[in-house]
Amino acid sequence: MVNLLQIHPNVPMAVYLKYHSKPDKMKKTLIIISALSIFSACSEKDFDINYDPDNLSPQATTLALQLPAGMAGIAGAQGAYYTIFGGFWAQYYTQSNSASQYRNLDAYSAGTNDYNRAWSAMYDGLGDLRTVKRKAFQQGNWKYYLIATTLEVHASQLMTDFYGDIPYAEANQQDILEPKFNTGPEVYDLMITDLKTALAKDLATSVGETPSSDDFVFGGNMANWKAFANTLLLKIYMRQTKVNPSLAQTEITSLINSGVTFLDTDAAITQFEDAPNRSNPFYETDRRQLNVATNIRASTTMNSFLLSNNDPRRDNFYTPGAALNQGDFNNTTLGSSSIAVLIINATDPLYFMSRSESLFLQAEALARYFGGAGAKEKYDAGVLEAFNRYSKDGAPFIAATGVYKYPDGTLDDNLKAIITQKWVSGFPANGFEAFFDQNRTGYPKISAVPQSDAGYIPGELAYSIEGITGGVFPRRFVYPNTVQTRNRFAPDLEKITTPVWWAK
Repeated sequence: MVNLLQIHPNVPMAVYLKYHSKPDKMKKTLIIISALSIFSACSEKDFDINYDPDNLSPQATTLALQLPAGMAGIAGAQGAYYTIFGGFWAQYYTQSNSASQYRNLDAYSAGTNDYNRAWSAMYDGLGDLRTVKRKAFQQGNWKYYLIATTLEVHASQLMTDFYGDIPYAEANQQDILEPKFNTGPEVYDLMITDLKTALAKDLATSVGETPSSDDFVFGGNMANWKAFANTLLLKIYMRQTKVNPSLAQTEITSLINSGVTFLDTDAAITQFEDAPNRSNPFYETDRRQLNVATNIRASTTMNSFLLSNNDPRRDNFYTPGAALNQGDFNNTTLGSSSIAVLIINATDPLYFMSRSESLFLQAEALARYFGGAGAKEKYDAGVLEAFNRYSKDGAPFIAATGVYKYPDGTLDDNLKAIITQKWVSGFPANGFEAFFDQNRTGYPKISAVPQSDAGYIPGELAYSIEGITGGVFPRRFVYPNTVQTRNRFAPDLEKITTPVWWAK
């Protein structure tokens, strides 16, 4: 296996996979991170989201070779960048007081010159997926069409939920150098249309190649892909419960009453190895490439919630030790060796969507729109699944009185329980979902007092001690400078504290 770092740090991952992947070794070529490092320099080509490497090699013409490139591309972008953004802002962890790598995130000062590669990396992966989608449509290969569309929507939803307006309809087209930005509501409407179109195709009439080992997520199991697409539709409608409650209720009710299946397994990549360039993106970026294992420390927010409830997963989340209050990276009282470190592993799965997230989404839908019928069962299953991920027994927790037991009370009580447990279940790498849910629902609640106050309630979010936004939490990420300077259609910059459209 050739090490990407020995080729060039700016080679797009999709290009590398096209040149070096072989069908019989596809799972062994899941090298996601090397060319996507947050901290490496970037070439101008990296920021051209319309750059399409699909014609670089005749070998790259089959759908089975192109799909892994797109899948790996969006996995690398999600796992190396947006995982870190979301984890800090969901307060799963905080910056060490003996390092400085992520201080800008923890202080809410990330700006247009920070983390530029996140945007380009995601659109590079989207470029491959959209090429698969176009080719599959032309060939009548509805299986690859459904897979590519589902992943396109997953990645695009993450992008629009972080940034607001993004290129969608005109993105990744070689003849459009400056794609227009669709508004957030437009992106949502386009994603819904795309998912419904793909789901309406008769997979029994699909022609051509059949997905198998090139599908890192489900190994070609199309029933799982349909369930994933249905669950994404549910999530898209659920995001709109605040801004468009009538549409959310109508569409979610219709979707559930239609009898479609929702995701009942993890939509995850699990083939990582404990070796350079073959590891989970979060681990590869934060631990192996930085060669520092202690940058990210336990946050009082999550740590206090786990400890106050005697949650056994605490030992799976952090090493032994104290926690830092959120953003207290200038603390000189606590010695670095006494502060717990985030536990992540090279072979951790990367979740596009977990089974527990799907169950909590269904629980929320049933709580909101079906009088609560069936909500407890989905909630309980979600909690048990989140415990089971760490080989822990959650049954005593959902049976006992306390914050793990489904309240079966008012809608607000039920939503608080669902979203709180969904927050915990996303640890450590899907904090962006918890961040979005907090913006939409207000849960976990925001503390009225600092974490140093005796009245602090475990698990409530606390404004960063070193925050620079005047007590206002971040609500979005800002466009990279390259987007602003190279696309005349780029919207004006919003403040990091300005909510995206569905959270206003």
